[in-house]
Amino acid sequence: MSTLSRHAGVLFRAAALVACLVTGGGITIANNSFGDQEIRRGPKQLRGNLAGVGQLIPDFEYEDVFGQVGKLSDHKKSHGVVIAMTGTGCPLCKKYAPTLAQIERDYRESGVAFVFINPNESEELDELREEVERLKLGGCYVRDGKKKIARVLDVKTTTEVFVLDRSRTLVYRGAVDDQYGIGYALDSPRINYLRDALDGLLNENESFVRATSSPGCEMFYEGDPANQPEQVITYHNQVSRLLNAHCVECHRSGGIGPMPFESYEQVKDYAGMIRDVVKRQVMPPWFAKPHSRNDADASEKSVPIAHWSNNRSLANHERQTLYDWIDTGAAEGDPADSPLPRNFPGGWLIGEPDAVFEFEEPVPIKANGTMPYKYINVDTNLDEDKWVQAIEVRPGKLDAVHHVIVSVRSDGQREFDERDGFWGVYVPGNSTLAYPDGMAKLLPRGAQLRFQMHYTPNGTATEDSTRIGLVFADEPPKYEVKVHGIANPRIRIPPGASNHSEVASIEIPSDVQVLSFLPHMHLRGKAARYELINRDGSEILLDIPRYDFNWQLVYQLAKPLTLRKGESIKFTGWFDNSEDNPANPDPTRTVRWGQQTEDEMHIGYVEYIVPVDSPAKSGLKKQPGPIARGIRSFGGRLLFNRLDINRDGLITREEVRKMLPNNSRASGQAFDHLDGNNDGKIDRDEFARLQS
Repeated sequence: MSTLSRHAGVLFRAAALVACLVTGGGITIANNSFGDQEIRRGPKQLRGNLAGVGQLIPDFEYEDVFGQVGKLSDHKKSHGVVIAMTGTGCPLCKKYAPTLAQIERDYRESGVAFVFINPNESEELDELREEVERLKLGGCYVRDGKKKIARVLDVKTTTEVFVLDRSRTLVYRGAVDDQYGIGYALDSPRINYLRDALDGLLNENESFVRATSSPGCEMFYEGDPANQPEQVITYHNQVSRLLNAHCVECHRSGGIGPMPFESYEQVKDYAGMIRDVVKRQVMPPWFAKPHSRNDADASEKSVPIAHWSNNRSLANHERQTLYDWIDTGAAEGDPADSPLPRNFPGGWLIGEPDAVFEFEEPVPIKANGTMPYKYINVDTNLDEDKWVQAIEVRPGKLDAVHHVIVSVRSDGQREFDERDGFWGVYVPGNSTLAYPDGMAKLLPRGAQLRFQMHYTPNGTATEDSTRIGLVFADEPPKYEVKVHGIANPRIRIPPGASNHSEVASIEIPSDVQVLSFLPHMHLRGKAARYELINRDGSEILLDIPRYDFNWQLVYQLAKPLTLRKGESIKFTGWFDNSEDNPANPDPTRTVRWGQQTEDEMHIGYVEYIVPVDSPAKSGLKKQPGPIARGIRSFGGRLLFNRLDINRDGLITREEVRKMLPNNSRASGQAFDHLDGNNDGKIDRDEFARLQS
């Protein structure tokens, strides 16, 4: 099991511990030299696979403070097990003791067992028995003075909790909540990590945080805690859990993976291939460059703070586990050590949807050649607005659907353009969008879902009927989720160019919080980068040095990133149009914007949130480009009259296309810049922005 990070140096740990003991967690130091981040320490989200989440917790025996003997495996009939570190000395343990007792009572009827572990040798048994009676604890309370159990769990602090499923697989470790920490206390928690994990476990919902740091008194181990007996690696005790965590979402019956990895025989057949694709870092697909030290795992002596919430890459120790298992003969092991199988209700990754919409009639797909994009409208017939918290697009023919972009059309809304963003999306490597409580996308009453379908014939004529499943929010959210595309439709990639770059940017008109990024290019796409530009210079938000058209991923931030008014986001894409690119359809041609894969696109999608009740909720906007600036040189009234073909006092996108058929930017980015109210039309007041 990998080890969690030490939070600071020895000197600070000693000082903070003394202050914690003296003040009970309420530290006040004037003119300190450590800074607020060191004095006040709360939970930080960690990368779960580096914190041991997903691994089998070895069985252990214990004797509680009343002399009752038991084993961890005695709880295999429970719906879950919470192992909670506690104590009567550490101030944060004292603060969290009533909280743990209440959580135990709340989840007792749901079949969740609790085991309380006190790692302090100095605390008397009578005192611990009184604590059990005072808190009315129902679970076992164990004094682990020699820290034998703590070593098995690799406990880091005296307030850490562990959640296990029935198969003793670790599903969460970290803080109880964020109400108390070193140097602060809140009236109530903002994030209930333990409750969220238990709800997720009981409801088979995997959207909870998997690991956090746990502010508390740090553990001290005599001798070398690394000198533990090595566990023999087998399919059932370790490898199956790695595959469940990283692979089975796609490699399952009905999944998009070419073969399932749901049994020992299936995995053993492809063990050589698994080793090959893992060594080449092709699988699991994840292409973001590590984000400073927070996302690196070179040493794994410390667990980095999670920067991406959906980072599916294997940690170094996980890769080594796979190599060692394969190289030593791929042992099966004891089936009793198997994890619980992952469950996909009805095949849906988001759980059972509240509503499902499907094509009225299947779309024919020819056997060979290429197909232009197909646009299919599906009526929702909703009689009220709905807030949507989770979306999943499920193609009917996985081997013939390359990607799907779903937009929402309501009365008077303009025609869809892929540069406008997406409401729902299916791209290689991503079919779901799910948001935490308080965030959702709006689906207006009576809206129509418009599917942009990109089909790739595979040699056999067939037909497709794509579906979209929606999970509605229980109540109106605080934030609305929106998407904006940073696009440059005027790209021109010269023949033979091996590292050609194209750039586009957007301006931030008011403060927003960014949730995720999704870069989109075609077969010549080589690398991509998002940068934040402000008065202090530039900062890399997402760097993808090795872009793969076959795996277009959404990169979800673990914590929303606040961008300020006046800042901008620059999206740069690099293209390889040379003969050295084996996927290049034709290195001799100049490549421009187009919808087919032999053409190219340059779009950097940004997903963000704005307050629902904000007067400035329009969000991001594009910077006026050279087309808009060039138009200003014409007489405003004369140009407006030329573009207003039907003389109704309004300019539509179609009118611009007719008047400027070879200028896609005029009907795209420039049009969007002027269309201030997003009604798909430009009036004279909006047009006057050209001259402002």
